[in-house]
Amino acid sequence: MLFWLTLAAATAWLLWYMTTMPGVSYSGPLKPLTANETRLAENLRRHVIAIASREHNQFRFAELEASARYIERTFEGYGYRVQAQRIEAPAGEVRNIEVEVKGAALASEIIVVGAHYDSVVGAAGANDNGSGVAAVLELARLFRQAKPARTLRLVAFVDEEPPFFKTNQMGSRIYARRSKERGENIVAMFSLETIGYYSDRPGSQRYPFPLGFFYPSTGHFIAFVSNLSSRALLHEVLASFRRHAEFPSESVAAPAFIPGVDWSDHRSFWKEGYPALMVTDTAPYRYPYYHTVQDTPDKVDYERAARVVTGLQRMLRELAGGADAPRQ
Repeated sequence: MLFWLTLAAATAWLLWYMTTMPGVSYSGPLKPLTANETRLAENLRRHVIAIASREHNQFRFAELEASARYIERTFEGYGYRVQAQRIEAPAGEVRNIEVEVKGAALASEIIVVGAHYDSVVGAAGANDNGSGVAAVLELARLFRQAKPARTLRLVAFVDEEPPFFKTNQMGSRIYARRSKERGENIVAMFSLETIGYYSDRPGSQRYPFPLGFFYPSTGHFIAFVSNLSSRALLHEVLASFRRHAEFPSESVAAPAFIPGVDWSDHRSFWKEGYPALMVTDTAPYRYPYYHTVQDTPDKVDYERAARVVTGLQRMLRELAGGADAPRQ
């Protein structure tokens, strides 16, 4: 009997530890978009259409290259010097693409914001993950004149989808391993993964067991997901997002064996000991077109995605410190 009571108490404590979060999620009707958010939504739409209107991966190499070139041109158009981490692959050379906003007082402390730009075989990948890449591009625009204390890197990763998923050939895995070899002090990594689909329909949100007991059944929120070792970072940034964003948010710090917790590029940084988390609409637990031919640009909710990006920009500005960027 004592064993079972101890086990029940330990389980209850772990669930509390996983699900108890700071701040209060925004609730109530969404306010009208500001002029800046309207522009942001339009830009997100344009990026997703350009990057993810067709299947693009190593099996559709020309399309993958076209997406990579669009990302590079967009970064360059915002005034950045683009760096490429080139990777030899069976179909030809592929690359991770990055730009950097150099920090000042805390320049050696690096914040990475990334998203994978390849699509799964058989899908255009508008939400998975054109939406995440579009957000990275818009964050680059919003920070292009910022003067942060910490260094901010914006990265588009290649080769996240199968057959590279959870292998050493993932673009983000190669990137994170190089960062560790260089001794880079990455203090936070954010993987923007499938952030463009929302629903106000009750029952539209599902979860892996046992998380459904603790979270809403309506898929109208953005989720922040970390492992247990990144819980401190999760608490810090969620509290900041909730202070600055007028959009619903939920979060969990959970063991990586729970299905979905490590399903993106943040896992690559965990493998190197860096604190990291995923920002997501929860992908297959909400999005009915996940990894299908129907994952097309018309399925993305650009207005709500713009609200999320606005909140992320404010959260990142606080996390990076230093002087504020001019209004965009």
